[in-house]
Amino acid sequence: MKTAICPGSFDPITLGHLDIIRRAAEIFPHVIVAVMVNSKKTGLFSVEERVELIRRVVQDFPNVTVESSTALLAQWAEEKGDCVLVKGLRAISDFESEFQMALINRKLNPKLETVFLPTSDEYLYLSSSIVREVCSLGGDITDFVPKEILPDVKQKLARG
Repeated sequence: MKTAICPGSFDPITLGHLDIIRRAAEIFPHVIVAVMVNSKKTGLFSVEERVELIRRVVQDFPNVTVESSTALLAQWAEEKGDCVLVKGLRAISDFESEFQMALINRKLNPKLETVFLPTSDEYLYLSSSIVREVCSLGGDITDFVPKEILPDVKQKLARG
C-alpha cells in the first residue's frame, strides 16, 4: 500500500489538520506530514518551528512522520516513491483550488494521485489564518489548536 503525504503550510497546525492526519493514518500504513513552503504566504512560525510543533502533536501516531521541503510537491513526492497525496476539503472553494492543484501535480508526476477527505463537521470553519486572527485579537483559541502547542501559538502571537 502507498505512503500518504499530507502537505500544507500548517502555520499553525489546527485541530482540523490533525483530524485529517489522524484519519489518513487509519487508512495508510505510513503518513508523511509535509510542511511545504508556500511563496504566497508569510509564515508566523518558521518551517523548523512548524515541523517541531507538528512532531509534538503527532508523537503518539506510530505511523506518522514529519518532514519539510522547499521543492515542488510533485517532484518531492516522486523522490519519496510510491505515494498518494491526502488533502482535506472544507468547502466548495477548497475543492476548486485543490482539484486544480491535483491536476497540475498529476501532470508533473503522472503516478501521483490525490485523495480528498472531507473535513469533520466540527472543523468546517477552521483555518490557520482564522486561528492567527482570533488569537492576535485576544480571542480564545483553545478549541482550535492541539493542546500540546496552545502555549506556543499564544506566545508567538503575543509577540507579534
